[in-house]
Amino acid sequence: MTETVATGRDTAADAWLRCFHPVPGAALRLVCFPHAGGSASFYFPVSTALRRSPALAKRVEVLAVQYPGRQDRRAEPPVTDIAVLADRAAAALRTRADAPMVFFGHSMGATLAFEVARRLDPQPAALVVSGRRAPSTTRVESVHRRDDAGVIAELRALSGTDASLLEDEELLRLFLPAVRADYTAIETYRGELGATVGCPLTVFVGDSDPHVALDEARAWSTHTTGEFAMHVFEGGHFYLTASPALTIERLSEVLANHVK
Repeated sequence: MTETVATGRDTAADAWLRCFHPVPGAALRLVCFPHAGGSASFYFPVSTALRRSPALAKRVEVLAVQYPGRQDRRAEPPVTDIAVLADRAAAALRTRADAPMVFFGHSMGATLAFEVARRLDPQPAALVVSGRRAPSTTRVESVHRRDDAGVIAELRALSGTDASLLEDEELLRLFLPAVRADYTAIETYRGELGATVGCPLTVFVGDSDPHVALDEARAWSTHTTGEFAMHVFEGGHFYLTASPALTIERLSEVLANHVK
């Protein structure tokens, strides 16, 4: 199936990508990967904020990855395997090879961004992973095996989903299959031993994130042969929605280092 999106193209690859504010002749693209249950629209505020940046507005274009099974792709079956998601997202991004990229992924999106980066040649100019422990660390998690009430309880605890959505039974019926698929994908993921990227890697993490200890975040340093940096923010798993201005400031610093 093909569809027309904001980029103005009509290709199967465009089903995976959303561009809220096109930047003709962009020198750099920021590619954003959503969290479990998330969608491309989660990054609309990021795109908006960068449009207001005097240094980056006319140089950086934001693309957000849209996974199957949500929003305008809700008729498609969601994917339950990180490797499959990574293969398909990488194929879509190869059609945007006319400008270098920086990847940003939050939570499940961090792992997916890492796996997509490994599949591309050239790799992105930089990788920023947020709210996710390193692939070399392991926890036993089973949210995807819970009943609907258990999945909803997890979403409430993380405070990353609009409360009104969690109270709307009709919307929940549409929303939960994608959430469960995402949790299945990330909770069954096992990183390849010794897997690395060659680009600089930066970690963003909240200091009270129940799913990522600081040592687990710091372990990302073993997954790059490039430079490594880590920024700790005040807050929990969704620190970035609680402190959007500071998150954008730190992300802009990374982007500024790679705009030619």
